[in-house]
Amino acid sequence: MNTAASNSKHSLPGPDDITRVELPNGITVLSRAASSSQTVVISGYVRAGALSDPDEKLGLADFTAAALMRGTERRSFSEIYDALESSGASLGISAGVHTTSFHGKALGEDLDLLLQLLFEALSQPVFPPQQVERLRSQILTGLAIRAQDTGEMASLAFDRIVFAGHPYGRPQDGLPETVSRITREDLVAFHRSSFGPKGMVIAVVGAVDPGQAVEKVAAVLGSWENPDQDEPPALPPVRELNGTVEEKVTLPGKSQADIILGALGPERRSADYMAASLGNNILGQFGMMGRIGQSVREKAGLAYYASSSLAAGLGPGVWYVSAGVDPANVPRAIDLIRAEIRRFVSEKVSPEELQDSQENYIGRLPLSLESNAGVASALVNLERYQLGLDYYRNYEQMVRSVTPEDILETARRYLDPDRLAVAIAGP
Repeated sequence: MNTAASNSKHSLPGPDDITRVELPNGITVLSRAASSSQTVVISGYVRAGALSDPDEKLGLADFTAAALMRGTERRSFSEIYDALESSGASLGISAGVHTTSFHGKALGEDLDLLLQLLFEALSQPVFPPQQVERLRSQILTGLAIRAQDTGEMASLAFDRIVFAGHPYGRPQDGLPETVSRITREDLVAFHRSSFGPKGMVIAVVGAVDPGQAVEKVAAVLGSWENPDQDEPPALPPVRELNGTVEEKVTLPGKSQADIILGALGPERRSADYMAASLGNNILGQFGMMGRIGQSVREKAGLAYYASSSLAAGLGPGVWYVSAGVDPANVPRAIDLIRAEIRRFVSEKVSPEELQDSQENYIGRLPLSLESNAGVASALVNLERYQLGLDYYRNYEQMVRSVTPEDILETARRYLDPDRLAVAIAGP
């Protein structure tokens, strides 16, 4: 390896410059210094997510996360935001399926304030009734807007097909009727049973010595305990489709139809992930949205947009193609997409296509790690998916080791043109 490549590789986060410490109460702290920076970023999650939502109160985790900064035992809603604004800092909290994530930024000298506000929001929210009702109105407005969005409604229908009878098939932000049922007492009870230090991960990156960062996190969050914190529910298995299943959502008056077509994909931790990811880049991401974009949008002129995506997390992921088309062009667009998938699982990608994607991936990595926020997010993912502290140092080798044969075998494992979920939303 030449010296420039070696230096570039060494500038990536690795075991020698990532500090990782587990606190006695179950919090994992990751830190990396950025000597040229004046700011510090915190990023991470607690083990509370929509997986624990009761069916009759879908959206509970999402509602709870949104309410955490509406008032705590020590500060009102306005006092929280006054503290952030007076120091030029930011802090946000949002729920996902498995976890509730947080992200904050401040000057290095204000790290203590940022950690204190995070601690209060996570451990001492009071859910003021007036704020809860204001938030409910905002959520219901968002759901009403979602119900008229063809892309969003196609996505919900796709999840219902692929994850039929599985928690992943439920909308994590809920439905109007389920959000309307959620009471302040439900928020309090969900917080008490789901939020705690066990399984929490926090990354601190920027203008702070990593050892000091660990000490500061321990000083503020190290005493947090919750003996009532539940274990996250186990994921049930997903049933694979026996054939193609189609669902149409009718939205009168729309001028565009959105199509989502695909199947189950690998988990993020799967040995198939890298081959699937590079394959997906070729299928519908690279350049003008890969083969899908070239076929459906550029050559046939059928779509406003057309691309493929691979969504992979802690549980089974999805591998899908999405397109926005004139409603009259839906059948033809689906036929073209299916034809491209059939070609993708029938013949190997060309060495040139693979090399272009590999260079794209390798070149993109350092760019994604240029900011403190990018590094913090990367460290959190190392922990979330148990990738190992040397993952980014080994990344180029992992990308280059994927062959056209690997991509073909992986594609055949997940994409069957005759067993697809097809969701369409439009007039």
